[in-house]
Amino acid sequence: MNSGLIFSQLMFFLLLTAGIGLFAYRIRQLIAMIKLGRPIGHVSDKKQRWANVFRIALGQSKMVKRPVSGLLHVVVYLGFVIINIEVIEIIIDGLFGTHRVFSSIGPVYGVLIGIFEVFALLVLVAVIVFWLRRNVVKIKRFWHPEMQGWPKQDADLILYFEMVLMSLFLVMNATDVVFQQAANGNWVSAHLYPFFASQSPGVLHGIERTAWWLHIGGILVFLNYLYFSKHLHILLAFPNVYFGSVRPKGQLPNLASVTKEVRLMMDPSADPYAAPAEGAEPEKFGASDVTDLTQVQLLNAFTCTECGRCTSECPAHQTGKLLSPRKIMMDTRDRLVALGAQKQSKGPSIPDQKQLLDGYISREELWACTTCNACVEACPVSIDPMSIILSMRQYLVMEQSAAPNELNNTMSNIENNGAPWPFNQQDRGNWINES
Repeated sequence: MNSGLIFSQLMFFLLLTAGIGLFAYRIRQLIAMIKLGRPIGHVSDKKQRWANVFRIALGQSKMVKRPVSGLLHVVVYLGFVIINIEVIEIIIDGLFGTHRVFSSIGPVYGVLIGIFEVFALLVLVAVIVFWLRRNVVKIKRFWHPEMQGWPKQDADLILYFEMVLMSLFLVMNATDVVFQQAANGNWVSAHLYPFFASQSPGVLHGIERTAWWLHIGGILVFLNYLYFSKHLHILLAFPNVYFGSVRPKGQLPNLASVTKEVRLMMDPSADPYAAPAEGAEPEKFGASDVTDLTQVQLLNAFTCTECGRCTSECPAHQTGKLLSPRKIMMDTRDRLVALGAQKQSKGPSIPDQKQLLDGYISREELWACTTCNACVEACPVSIDPMSIILSMRQYLVMEQSAAPNELNNTMSNIENNGAPWPFNQQDRGNWINES
């Protein structure tokens, strides 16, 4: 057997093992960070949740509500799903030393690869348009303060990745002489072939092999880069949509700790003075840090694509308030990553004396929210920034008694008058007698 071929197979095996192994390690880290949140318990309405996965995650139903960006995203989404079918062949070829192992199925193979090439070209065009929208047209929602620095670099880097991967796929096909001579469906690469045809067979083979190795290597690098990128939504959008809220938008969830206290108060047999179990801490109301949030809320933070649809729809943001729902999600993720890194570090760790509240998200941002659910409705992958805002508000009100004066007055009126207005119940109907 050719020693060069054996060496190539061995190198491919090592590359594939390292890439997949590192990816699995990163996924374990990700799951460990999400598990820092509170468990969500039993999940109901499974039929509705699966329907949401097929309609929202697979069907991209909320994405196309903005036709231009939505349709471009659908092209990229379908293109990557379809083109990556070809990765199966690359893996088989790399491990067993074959070349285009599926070509044995005949002309159908050329048609399939031709379809892949058309999608690769469409993805390449769509990605270039995305880059132009961000960097030349400078659409406003991509230039908010929270999008400066790494978030902007990350978005551009992903676009460059996609451009390079699609180009390598087309060059790989265009320089494969045997595949081109078959001429049975390679529609896009056949038009590129004349640009390379003047080269010698040895040079063409070298270009084809280089593009082949760079293509599969780039895919593995891209796979592991996802852990550090907002593009984790490629993987997390599906579980995030499944675990997304299925309640009516106007129905706010009851705080479990408050419900427990009310039930104790309503239970005549309960001892209100009973001491908690030895060593047990009183249950905390609301959230001041990421460990107080649920695992679904933390999954939301990692799923955020930073597209800014939530912020652009937020009426508080539109009127100049400090609130940006996208920033709420980004801050939650940044805090969770910092806390996760601290917990994973070996040896004694030095607490950073920070928490999500005040350290990342200000109280002004929290109280600017009108709880209108516009951000929730706008998100294409069922992220719920409002739930995090409400959890932190609950902490401020119930743990710190730090509600704004307007809210304190309203709650006092409800307590004393049975309504949010400062009128005695006996005087409430006096307006009827006014002329």
